[in-house]
Amino acid sequence: MRHRLVLLDAPSNLGLRPPAEGAVPGCYKLAGALREQRLLARLGAAEGGVVVPPRYDRGEWKPGDGVFNAGAIAAYTRKLADRIEGHVRDGEFPVVLGGDCSIQLGASLALRRRGRYGIAVIDGSADFRHPGNSPYVGAAGGEELALATGRGQADLTDLEGLRPYLRESDVQVFGIRDYDEERAELTASGIASTTVGEIRERGAEQAAAAALRTLAAPELDGFWVHLDADVLDPSVMPAVDSPDDGGLLPGELAPLLRTLVRSDRCVGLNITIYDPDLDPDGTYAALLADLVVTAFHQG
Repeated sequence: MRHRLVLLDAPSNLGLRPPAEGAVPGCYKLAGALREQRLLARLGAAEGGVVVPPRYDRGEWKPGDGVFNAGAIAAYTRKLADRIEGHVRDGEFPVVLGGDCSIQLGASLALRRRGRYGIAVIDGSADFRHPGNSPYVGAAGGEELALATGRGQADLTDLEGLRPYLRESDVQVFGIRDYDEERAELTASGIASTTVGEIRERGAEQAAAAALRTLAAPELDGFWVHLDADVLDPSVMPAVDSPDDGGLLPGELAPLLRTLVRSDRCVGLNITIYDPDLDPDGTYAALLADLVVTAFHQG
């Protein structure tokens, strides 16, 4: 990598539904679990510390009230954006350990402040739920791409008057399931997507290289990579909140991720949704850490 890697924790679970009454989503432990796999040393990264999130509290939220934890997410998005923007400005490459998928808003806001950036979304679902296609919204972790492209309530989509943080034409989605109902809307909106079946047909490295023709275009200042662990098939990564059959296998994700993050135009990566509460012996943390390390280093 041309830039120095910086490991930054963003352990927010504000964008997910509770797994059970009175419980909170365990993905806030993702960063700690990956650090237990010696990720900092194995990446040779600098220490970026942690951006501490507000307390998880949905209060009296009910369907129809909009995105729950919206005020806390908005405050956290600004705080995380400040840190990410600083690292990118200093020529560093932040590797951000989530957290749920709503942390992507922090990266998107940070980069929108600086110019026009794209994003490669590697995710089992496009996370494109919004008021225009759903009877109600709630969990920002299933809505962050819609929010980042300006769909939804202004207190999350128009922070600092910068709506939208991402243009549809600057988004590339990888790894959605072949039966994903959102795909038609993505296409109609101008968002490019490549399903698991298409990745297998074309080859992961070739699919990523084709997307780079857009993500590395001269009119963009660079691009970010958003990696959701549920892009992997539940047979190899069951430790996520919504496992969905038909996902990628590690040998398919590895070249896809490697091709993207090694581009000179890539400016950062975030990792989300893995839940250590569902992985008591750390098996899946080891797999995820290995995939991240090999994306940056051979072997």
